[in-house]
Amino acid sequence: MIKENVRAILAELPPGVELVAAAKTRTIWEIREAIEAGVAIIGENYIQEAAEAYQAIGRTARWHFIGHLQRNKVKKAVEIFDVIETLDSAGLAGEIDRRAAAAGKVQAIFIEVNSGREPQKFGVMPEDVEALARSIAGLKNVRLRGLMTMGPFEGDPEDARPFFAETRRAWETVAKLGIPGVEMTALSMGMTNSWRVAVQEGATMVRIGTAVFGPRLSPP
Repeated sequence: MIKENVRAILAELPPGVELVAAAKTRTIWEIREAIEAGVAIIGENYIQEAAEAYQAIGRTARWHFIGHLQRNKVKKAVEIFDVIETLDSAGLAGEIDRRAAAAGKVQAIFIEVNSGREPQKFGVMPEDVEALARSIAGLKNVRLRGLMTMGPFEGDPEDARPFFAETRRAWETVAKLGIPGVEMTALSMGMTNSWRVAVQEGATMVRIGTAVFGPRLSPP
């Protein structure tokens, strides 16, 4: 079923839009099946889960961190992930830069935008994206490559449209500034219930879990 799901999504995605398979709580076998079907990017929310999957799967896919990153987990995140999608402060950027320098790596990052202005969610407000982008542009071992937003988890996908549109506008604004070292090539928006709307609003990456892997099984 996973292979059929992946192939259907990939067939529907327009050229230039990439699928990130959101693999939270999924088994290594499920992740492998998704990769065999054509998934090129695995998204992980938790460092420990990611470390176990990465050890088994390695570089047969690219790895994106899509959960909230605590500073004490940065060292391990830098070891595993090609992209950290959830940067939300200059302090966290500094820690990523320090750990990446120690690892001899330049770490790609996206700024997470709290487009819905929801107090329970992480991310910076859309109007604060430019200031954060400027503050981290001078870091030698971090490269800002895009923005990411969550949008509502459920409900009518159309309800997410204004949040995606606002994030796209912030993305376009930063791209036009020509900040040295900043290349706004990626806009990560949309999940299982909202990815089609996100694509219409300019997403270049969609993070899909349930529509790839099926519903998560509830514990007995």
